[in-house]
Amino acid sequence: MSKIHNAFTVLMGGIPTPIVAAPMAGASGGALAAQTSAAGAFGFVGAGYLTSSRIQEELSLARAQLLLSDTDPLPIGVGYLAWQLEKDPSSAAGLLNISLSNRVQAIWLAFGNNIGRWIEHIRSYDASSGREERTLIFVQVSSVKEALIAVQDWKVDVLVAQGSESGGHGYSAAPPLLTLVPSILAVLPKDGPPLLAAGGLSTGGHVASLLALGVSGVVLGTRFLMTKESFYNEAQKKVLVMADGNATVRTTAFDRVRGTLDWPEGVDGRAIYNKTVKDVDDGVELEIVRENFNRATQDRNPDRMLVWAGTGVDLVTEIQTAQDVVRELHADMMKHLSFVSTLIAT
Repeated sequence: MSKIHNAFTVLMGGIPTPIVAAPMAGASGGALAAQTSAAGAFGFVGAGYLTSSRIQEELSLARAQLLLSDTDPLPIGVGYLAWQLEKDPSSAAGLLNISLSNRVQAIWLAFGNNIGRWIEHIRSYDASSGREERTLIFVQVSSVKEALIAVQDWKVDVLVAQGSESGGHGYSAAPPLLTLVPSILAVLPKDGPPLLAAGGLSTGGHVASLLALGVSGVVLGTRFLMTKESFYNEAQKKVLVMADGNATVRTTAFDRVRGTLDWPEGVDGRAIYNKTVKDVDDGVELEIVRENFNRATQDRNPDRMLVWAGTGVDLVTEIQTAQDVVRELHADMMKHLSFVSTLIAT
């Protein structure tokens, strides 16, 4: 495998491809993270709403799949919803410490009002534990203002720019990725952290185009939902495979029916449009919508169940293993980068 050599791949220990599998709540477990990293990219477990014991189960699974001992560093990351940590600060330290004690390579933080607090906790844990290599901190942003805070105040190791095309949760006011990335690049100091791009990306051509734009790596979510290792059930994966380019919509409908309403102000989610969204938009009584949604979830009825997805969902039409996805993305990326190089006259 030909390698990409840049600030991000070097920071991550020399991984050959600058691709990250996003930490998706309810979808990214230990198997998906491990197999992504094993293929030369970097995988995250989505802590989401998991308990400490469930996080440990997923980390143990990843460790087993990577054939590592209990004392070896774990070359995957864990992503946390900062608002979940802020909701119960007394248990937040325990949630973070499970990952830190497992010596994961990275922690990803997003969607919070006090992210700096958790960064300080991670840095303090590293210092007190005598860890040789500090835990790398990824922070997700959707504006230039957020990026500057993350770089100047929090000294993050990796910055993730999330455009409006992203599946799952994001800020409704976020600009499209091709606007957000250049805006952030314009204000980043030369010695600033690597910038990754996230939002609607599905192919190696997408990866190559963002690298050409100036980022150091990319984050894909929906593409990794469509893997054998993701937690999505077969009905959800079939919906993704069958979806067209106009299938997604930004909405708060699924948070309203599930009662997950503690997200920071301005956050909604991009998902496959279906009857649940339509009913909420049409003003159907919420309790009725909730009953129908819960029944559909139990029955795996695609007409009403939740399927998060980004705008690039229609570009993928099969379910693969995570390793096959990484290999395909890398080969496609290299092909496009090679083509771009032929356009330069000497």
